[in-house]
Amino acid sequence: MKVCFIMYPWETIKPKQDSTIRIVHECVQRGHEVAITSPQNLTIRDSVTLSNCQTIIGGGKVSNSMTSFHQSVQFEKSMRVLKDFDVIFMRDNPPLDPFVLNFLDSIKDDTFILNSVNGLREANNKIYTAAYYDPNKEIIPATFVSKNVDYLLSVIKNSEKDKMIMKPLDGYGGRGVIVVEKSSGDNIKSLLEFYINKSKTESNYVILQEYVDGAEKGDVRVLMLNGKPIGALRRVPAVGDMRSNISAGGSVERYKLTKQDRAMCETIGKKLVKDGIYFAGLDIISGKLIEINVLSPGTIVDINKLNNVRIQEDIVDYLEEVVAERELKK
Repeated sequence: MKVCFIMYPWETIKPKQDSTIRIVHECVQRGHEVAITSPQNLTIRDSVTLSNCQTIIGGGKVSNSMTSFHQSVQFEKSMRVLKDFDVIFMRDNPPLDPFVLNFLDSIKDDTFILNSVNGLREANNKIYTAAYYDPNKEIIPATFVSKNVDYLLSVIKNSEKDKMIMKPLDGYGGRGVIVVEKSSGDNIKSLLEFYINKSKTESNYVILQEYVDGAEKGDVRVLMLNGKPIGALRRVPAVGDMRSNISAGGSVERYKLTKQDRAMCETIGKKLVKDGIYFAGLDIISGKLIEINVLSPGTIVDINKLNNVRIQEDIVDYLEEVVAERELKK
């Protein structure tokens, strides 16, 4: 199996905590051919999509230590035709440059792309969750997306609750997520103007979301593979911070999915697969779906440690099954 990871630069990886390197390592250990590249390396020549790739030189002993593997792995650089890979695995940090999807459009019928081009086009930002049809608010808390300051101020003013969550549409890792309260008055307008007009060239969308009781205690991250949960943990905010993201200083605890959680995962999982989202991270608070992460969901390392499992094995098993099925259909 030939796998190409479109990801962040190899040298920026923190091997003790990074999820992507676990998947790469598992592929290499199984003898698969693995290449890595980044969005800025994509190109089209004579109607063929290529990328300047770093292909891992295999054949030697593969260290079980992620730190050692990260430091010792050797690459061979070359321009490669992307449709020659069996799998293209998207693991870049959000927000996704939409032009990346235009490059991949030409090969989406030739190779398995995780997640699919159409799925990423629809779900690569927080609007995907906001647009999920849930008229009775059983799964999704009330969510509003706009760049109109007056409208967003009216949403806060008319909210039944005193608090709402504000976050930028293109944020990740907890960046820019804050709690706003009606009592803040004029400060809210100033915050909205800052979030919306922080770029000199264009305005930005802001998300306002109903505050879910229990958010101060953290959230649950669930990893979904082909529509089914394969691991979960609870993320607890650091003292003095409402964000539970591990990258923002949060800690983790072992978590067992409840019957309600599993019912939600089943409902959401069907839509994910239908939309071509085969690997995703769900963020849940008090039984409500807050976000769906479709580009590079993490927490593999912590779920493994807390449950004595190896999530990366499930992921690579799935890739092998998909590739085998596609080969049979040729």
